[in-house]
Amino acid sequence: MQHVTVTKSGTTSSDLVGLLERVAAKDRTAFAGLYEATSAKLYGIVVRILLRRDLADEILQEVYVKIWEKAGDFDAGRASPITWMATIARNRALDEARKAKPVSLEDMPAGFDVVSDAPLALELLTQSEDGRRLFECLDKLEPEKREVVVQAYLNGLSREDLGKRFSRPVPTIKTWLHRSLSQLKDCLGT
Repeated sequence: MQHVTVTKSGTTSSDLVGLLERVAAKDRTAFAGLYEATSAKLYGIVVRILLRRDLADEILQEVYVKIWEKAGDFDAGRASPITWMATIARNRALDEARKAKPVSLEDMPAGFDVVSDAPLALELLTQSEDGRRLFECLDKLEPEKREVVVQAYLNGLSREDLGKRFSRPVPTIKTWLHRSLSQLKDCLGT
């Protein structure tokens, strides 16, 4: 019995084989159908590797250009269509991840750090009545949970980053954020 893979759009593995054959013949309609049937899965692969949606969008385009160019190389005897395309997506995302290097502050051009006399958002917040109430409510949270909330919502740290910083599993961080926000909402509502 042959294993049949069905994508989210209901397209089977044999449908994808047919679409790839037509794409190899440069059939644009087939390419659009292939994209529709597989882009969500391939995008998910790329995002998981790169962790940046803006970059994942670019890389996904490149992946589909490569699929367009290499569709004639697909061999149904060696791999399923989705496996073949996922391998292209994975390899391209890994290539991009390897070449991305962090930029140190020392490498930034002179004048990059522009000093401004404008008050910081945090300063503006503490000067308003609502801001003072928010800080009073934040002070009622346990110190570690308060710090998690501040790092998440003021500094933009992800749950994964917070988990590493506070040596806690991501689900715990998620729970802390949820409960802390609920406490803040209750406090601000009174």
